[in-house]
Amino acid sequence: MTDKTHAETPDAAQFYLTEDHHPEGSTMLGFWLYLMSDCLIFAVLFATHAVLGRNYAAGPSPADLFDLGLVAINTAMLLLSSITYGFAMLQMERNAKAETLFWLGVTGVFGLLFLGLELYEFYHLIQEGAGPTRSAFLSSFFVLVGTHGLHVTFGIIWLVTLMVQVKMHGLISENRRRLMCLSMFWHFLDVVWIGVFSVVYLMGVVG
Repeated sequence: MTDKTHAETPDAAQFYLTEDHHPEGSTMLGFWLYLMSDCLIFAVLFATHAVLGRNYAAGPSPADLFDLGLVAINTAMLLLSSITYGFAMLQMERNAKAETLFWLGVTGVFGLLFLGLELYEFYHLIQEGAGPTRSAFLSSFFVLVGTHGLHVTFGIIWLVTLMVQVKMHGLISENRRRLMCLSMFWHFLDVVWIGVFSVVYLMGVVG
């Protein structure tokens, strides 16, 4: 009886070690639910800006503050990062580890450039006396754009973490699933930023 028990134990241990305790379907469903909650957050922020976006408190308007050329360059940085992330996913499908890491690195560089330009814009506005406390318009602007910037910051940290994991463990199924989740998150941020560019910047200046 004892010998039989010892003979079966390694098989049982191996079963529990190799069992996938995080099925891909449940992971993706959970991440979709998270993205939906983020959609609600940004929907509230867009609605708040729509209500407060014309309350200048005798202060500067969007036409007085925004440099559409700079914002267009910043938008291009984020859109390019989405394209390069797509290249990384294509290389992942080819199981090309080095190429995947290269395009992930390029994506991170574009993300950092985007954040740098956004911080420069915030600094420039505050130096001109157009800080978040100047008017309701500027309060809603800083909260909306700043929240998006925080998401991009989180995305870059996540990206670097995944690059380390891919470097150490390769393109295993877990890392592929994580890269897919980050891909959805990154493209989601692109869609939100297109809304920010159109509603906050473009309509603010033209309107």
